[in-house]
Amino acid sequence: MKGRRLTREERALWQKVTDKTDPLHDIRRSADAVDPPLPVADPVPTPNLSLPLFRVGQDAPLRSSASTVVSPVDAPRVTMDRKAFQKMKRGKLVPEARLDLHGMTLARAHPVLSQFILSSRASGKRLVLVITGKGRDRPDDDPIPSPRGVLKRQVPQWLSMPPLRDAVLQVSEAHVSHGGGGALYIYLRKPR
Repeated sequence: MKGRRLTREERALWQKVTDKTDPLHDIRRSADAVDPPLPVADPVPTPNLSLPLFRVGQDAPLRSSASTVVSPVDAPRVTMDRKAFQKMKRGKLVPEARLDLHGMTLARAHPVLSQFILSSRASGKRLVLVITGKGRDRPDDDPIPSPRGVLKRQVPQWLSMPPLRDAVLQVSEAHVSHGGGGALYIYLRKPR
């Protein structure tokens, strides 16, 4: 970038500034002072750090699916009998017990859910319904948006951790007749 030329007054001002300052090192060197030669090292191969060409508006390539968090409800891997799973998804199986977590905090809901699942399994029940709710509709004025339905997101994670993981065979979103997106079917393992 080319700059403008200094005016006569600006050059005179700059000369006054440089006359009053001391240099950090002596610019004038003696003729006999010579820097020693630098040792020559073996060349180090540089890794190829080039990135693929990316244009504005282009979609980024997806990474492996291991980097994304998938809820057991979002992508259910069928671990129970396929016919029973299809009946359950169509709402043809009737839950033997139900738990409503509406209005509970996370601290209150977790022990209640644990006690409900473990006691239902101990009593021989196979299909239970847990109502989490869809979450509250609220205006999202925060700079960082927060998804709705804290219990809806947290309950499947609790079910995939010990001690509930050993009691649960399948987790799936409930049929519309049993609550739809605000409820979960939990198919329990047979008690030993």
